[in-house]
Amino acid sequence: MAEEAEKAVPSFEDFKLNKQLLSAIAEAGFEKPTPIQQQAIPLALAGQDILGIAQTGTGKTAAYLLPLLMKVKYAQGQNPRALIIAPTRELAMQIEEHIGLLAKHTDLRFAAIYGGLGPKTQIEIIGNGLDILVATPKRLMELYLKGDLVLKELKTLILDEADKMMDMGFMPQIRQILEVIPRKRQNLLFSATMPDKVTTLSEEFLEFPVRVEVTPQATPVETVSQVLYQVPNLRTKIALLEHLIQDAESLNRVIIFTRSKKNAESVSKFIEHRNYGEVRAIHGNKGQNTRINSMEAFKGGDVRFLVATDVAARGIDVTMVSHVINFDVPFVYEDYVHRIGRTGRAENAGAAITFANEAEMYHIQKIEKLIRMQIPLEPLPAEVEVFETPFEEQQEIAREIDHLKRSENPDFKGAFHVKKGIPKGKPKKSKGDPKASFWKKTKKKGSKKK
Repeated sequence: MAEEAEKAVPSFEDFKLNKQLLSAIAEAGFEKPTPIQQQAIPLALAGQDILGIAQTGTGKTAAYLLPLLMKVKYAQGQNPRALIIAPTRELAMQIEEHIGLLAKHTDLRFAAIYGGLGPKTQIEIIGNGLDILVATPKRLMELYLKGDLVLKELKTLILDEADKMMDMGFMPQIRQILEVIPRKRQNLLFSATMPDKVTTLSEEFLEFPVRVEVTPQATPVETVSQVLYQVPNLRTKIALLEHLIQDAESLNRVIIFTRSKKNAESVSKFIEHRNYGEVRAIHGNKGQNTRINSMEAFKGGDVRFLVATDVAARGIDVTMVSHVINFDVPFVYEDYVHRIGRTGRAENAGAAITFANEAEMYHIQKIEKLIRMQIPLEPLPAEVEVFETPFEEQQEIAREIDHLKRSENPDFKGAFHVKKGIPKGKPKKSKGDPKASFWKKTKKKGSKKK
């Protein structure tokens, strides 16, 4: 179907877009429509409800923005006529940036509202009049319930990254929004995957939608090569990371994903103290301005490493990211697809490297089932020192494996047993405790850059 669309629509001019949009497309350097754009744009222009399944990096944002901008066309009235809902503030900011890029030759008024900042400035922007509003669910309902936002003139509703929206528990807010906006409207829902919750959501608010799917669900971008290392413990993960990032020529712009804020901070401090290049960390505890500044510095090429938790995974849109390193394996398996989608964007080649301990290898099996392919497993490089796993970390991994097996089989008795003589309560930290600041430990031996 995509091949037929490519023959039928070889260029953006064939969509009958206006001159303002075509000029902006040319200035942005878009040469030809991507498969999702080829299929979704004509349907959206025709007023159809759309269920779009497209992974990140496939051009889906422009796939819904271009027909939307054609529909809204010019500034009119006081209240928004189109609403785009995004799960995170990073993604909301990214969409706002895309609108600015494509609507630069129009007089359309648009803004993004999200949490993490005081609402005063956002209320003022809304008061000055808007045509297109981008919002996260909680902030949208907060301002609506306070009476600062009028939604009765909406003609178009777009939900982006719907699977992430469901993962983050936004179903109640989405239902609230659907109750207060006009029933007569065009709806577009985009998602990288189609879990049951997204299917339920689509059935609730899409009317006779046309399903547009450019790749099988959760299939990683074809331009991303993947490799997996089985690493026994946290200390060895750090040693492997250090070995890899010494290749500054190949790994020149790297996003490192961790599962926790603590690991994000520890990894960024390790890189900083070893002087391997400029590094920034972004996670939920970072202030909004700090996160924005870190992203801009990374986009501008001033920062070599961006260390992030999954809260930021959906909002990072940077071309020419050479590598994504999964320092920890995500427990939400769809997040693996979103993480590696940060590299290999805009048809550029990219690479994803994953570190997994024994418990995380269980999750890798589930991820491989989801993406319908096996991630190539490589042996650890000979130069990487393999450290002995500290007792506390052994216990932690054993508990996790037992939990995973028990969740699949309630009759599983468990292989993990607490040894007699070990007091209950918080264990005393040992020198090899993975909870300690591990860059300090590695600094003792070979602290000078190789």
